[in-house]
Amino acid sequence: MAKRSLKELDEELAAVTETGLYQTRETFLADAVQTLLAARPDLREAVACKLYEKGSFSLGRAAEWSGLTIEEMKESLHRHGVSRQAPESVAETEAMARAALKSAGRDR
Repeated sequence: MAKRSLKELDEELAAVTETGLYQTRETFLADAVQTLLAARPDLREAVACKLYEKGSFSLGRAAEWSGLTIEEMKESLHRHGVSRQAPESVAETEAMARAALKSAGRDR
């Protein structure tokens, strides 16, 4: 597909709402981004790392959002060159520990 100018992209987005299939551009864009991230797990993982790095996501939220385990998320952060700050709350740390015990079959 050829590169579009901002004007062309704006016209295309306006046409989407004119079809009546989406009420707003924002609704369409949210759906489009969700579809793209579902189709591209590598992109979803990279975005989760970036949001963690910016402080928008905790480790647990980044793992959940990306579909990775906590340990896989830690490895992903390392691969993406993101230093862990450990901003997790006590409650989140306890929840992660419970989830790890459960996955190991030791959740009695």
